[in-house]
Amino acid sequence: MYRRIYVETRIDAPMARIWHLTQVPSNHARWDLRFGSIVATAPGRFRYSTFGVHGLGAHAGTRERADGGATSSLRFASSHRLSPIAQGSGYWRYVPTGEGGVRFLTGYDYEPRYRGLDRLVRPLMGWATAWSFDRLRLWAQTGQSPRLSLVFALLDVTARVMPVLLLAAWSVPAAAAVALLALRPVPSRVPSARRCLRTPPDRASASAPRQSAQLEAPR
Repeated sequence: MYRRIYVETRIDAPMARIWHLTQVPSNHARWDLRFGSIVATAPGRFRYSTFGVHGLGAHAGTRERADGGATSSLRFASSHRLSPIAQGSGYWRYVPTGEGGVRFLTGYDYEPRYRGLDRLVRPLMGWATAWSFDRLRLWAQTGQSPRLSLVFALLDVTARVMPVLLLAAWSVPAAAAVALLALRPVPSRVPSARRCLRTPPDRASASAPRQSAQLEAPR
């Protein structure tokens, strides 16, 4: 039994800005680590690519809700043999916090093309989603571009790895070196999956919108 992937973050930015950064395909591709490019092919349809692996998607969004929130449903599929995902579906929810911010959350699941490989792929997908959500948060909340966030992340990785390599060269026990790597705090301008919630806080957050069942499969 595979576990549905869930990720949630809080973004202190207007709903309209978050909607624009997530619903416009070219914007989505800039912050989401899982996609190299996303191109709209028709209303509610798009084509995505990651490292040369292509797939198709269909989405539908509802912006005006009685509670001031919004929802977006998604179905996606890839026939490419190198894609670890055959097909799947999910949703985004935009929930106003009442303090000028938005709870932005997702829940999705998919059918793996290679079940044995999914033991590695699924945790990686969860981490990539959470890291990307924090990257989006920095963009919407502070104006820091996704490209700059990536630069900061690479610099942070370098700053973490170099001391470990030096300690290893001095024959310091591996456990001590790894502890140093893990305990170093993540700078505020560096995206981090740790900042995101990975378990639904309530049943409403975990349930898919009604429009998800009505969305046609991409083809």
